[in-house]
Amino acid sequence: MIFAMLAAAVIAAPSDLSWMTGAWTHEKDGVVTRETWLSPLGGTMSGAGQTNRPGKPARSEFMTITATPAGLTFTAYVDGQPPTPFVAIPSDPGSAVFENRAHDFPQRVMYRRCGADLCAGIEGVVGGKPRAEHWTYTRVSVPE
Repeated sequence: MIFAMLAAAVIAAPSDLSWMTGAWTHEKDGVVTRETWLSPLGGTMSGAGQTNRPGKPARSEFMTITATPAGLTFTAYVDGQPPTPFVAIPSDPGSAVFENRAHDFPQRVMYRRCGADLCAGIEGVVGGKPRAEHWTYTRVSVPE
């Protein structure tokens, strides 16, 4: 128990998340989800995500991770919605967990290194029932 408490820590700066940098993709049942993170620069990491479902318009979002007075903050920018901040909470080394309990869904955004892959997930409660989505992204090269 004491070891678990010592191992969990709150990430302090975007540079602590440099392991997220790169272009990542996940494919399942014809759905392609891509996420790209730029190296931390000037205290900010910038990212973009896109999900393509067969026969539907692509869904895109932009994301930033910055140090704020509340703590390290992941902010999601989705078309038609106000920016949504999620503040880092203690997590295991090699992972990052951001939380906003006041948000409808998700209430938690998670990233962790899974060997050479990037595992990500969102969790929360919808209609009183737990809901979660998880992705295992593989690194892809992006033309310059």
